[in-house]
Amino acid sequence: MAEAAPIVRPTANYMRRTLYDPHEDMFALRAHGPLIRIAGNASDQMSTGYVWQAMGYDVVRRILGDHENFTTRLRLTDAEPLSGEGVRVPPELVGQISIYDPPEHTRLRRMLTPEFTVRRIRRLEPAIEAIVEEHLDTMEAAGPPADLQVLFADPVGGETLCELLGVPRDDRNEFIRRVRQNVDLSRGYKARAADSAAFNRYLNTLITQQRKAPDEGFLGMLVREHGDRISDEELKGVCTALILGGVESVAGMIGFGVLALLDHPDQKRLLLASREEADRVVNELLRFLSAVQQPTPRMAVRDVVVDGQLIRAGEYVLCSILMANRDEGLTPDAHLLDADREPLPHVGFGHGIHHCVGAAVARSVLRIAYQALWRRFPALGLAVPAEEVKFRNAFIDSPDRLPVTW
Repeated sequence: MAEAAPIVRPTANYMRRTLYDPHEDMFALRAHGPLIRIAGNASDQMSTGYVWQAMGYDVVRRILGDHENFTTRLRLTDAEPLSGEGVRVPPELVGQISIYDPPEHTRLRRMLTPEFTVRRIRRLEPAIEAIVEEHLDTMEAAGPPADLQVLFADPVGGETLCELLGVPRDDRNEFIRRVRQNVDLSRGYKARAADSAAFNRYLNTLITQQRKAPDEGFLGMLVREHGDRISDEELKGVCTALILGGVESVAGMIGFGVLALLDHPDQKRLLLASREEADRVVNELLRFLSAVQQPTPRMAVRDVVVDGQLIRAGEYVLCSILMANRDEGLTPDAHLLDADREPLPHVGFGHGIHHCVGAAVARSVLRIAYQALWRRFPALGLAVPAEEVKFRNAFIDSPDRLPVTW
């Protein structure tokens, strides 16, 4: 019979990291087991006073992959049925498949998946390469020293997503500015709400244009191939999810990855060896850094036993991607950055039906960016000590400034 896990009270620091590594307080929690209960605000956690925190690789992978027992759907009131039957998605979240369950999730995912085939991504790569070279030119003209995050990582992350979606070039700077302000948690609610409203107005205009004259971008192809089977609200939600999830995560991983490679110079040699070897470096950086520490919380829709623990219907589970990817159960010496190891099935992009649909695009952008950067600046180095690099107050872990020299 499953035993009730004790409730552990975490510190305020436990979700922070020590540069690359989980905070020591997260390791203190992990000592209680791979799946524990942590104290929380009762009003936020369905009156239980706790949530579950999953940290072991096997447990995290099991929960993320089990869409029959766990849902990402928002449950706005205790009165809503756990099954989700008859529950409507809030209007502002329509189309954001990260909170959808099958069969609606399945319907939308089938529309999106063909837009991320290897063939279509390869077709996008010359445009990505041009964007990367353009911003390397800008960085070279500015320094040394130069801020790699602001002059290179941020614009590459933003413009490649604009290229994918089909955002016109003249609109991109303002579009990216609105996106970044929308996810900047240091800004007040009213300011972020105003940016969100402007962002939504622009998406409405863009979708209207694509309905009239679809181009070869992601939006245009969805309109041309699926027409009335996907609504304007769903198109906007899909775009919002890709942009908010993709712009900052790619930009953050470019800067964070460069910081890690500069601190582990022995790992850089594989970058220019071949495309395949560079892909190994990218895969290992995604595992080691896990810039997106936690995906959307999961809620149990029925009583379920995981790792000997009974998670009751209506209870929430937080999954630590960073701790799962650093679990010795995934690989020996998981705390080390080692691109020579065999590629690992990490959960950096999630797992199961909610595995990131844009993962292949992100990998491609990262490989192109890292390779081009070191081809242009083989003597690249930090202009400040690594411990002086500050991180943004945002949904993902990203350097705020990254001064480099060459």
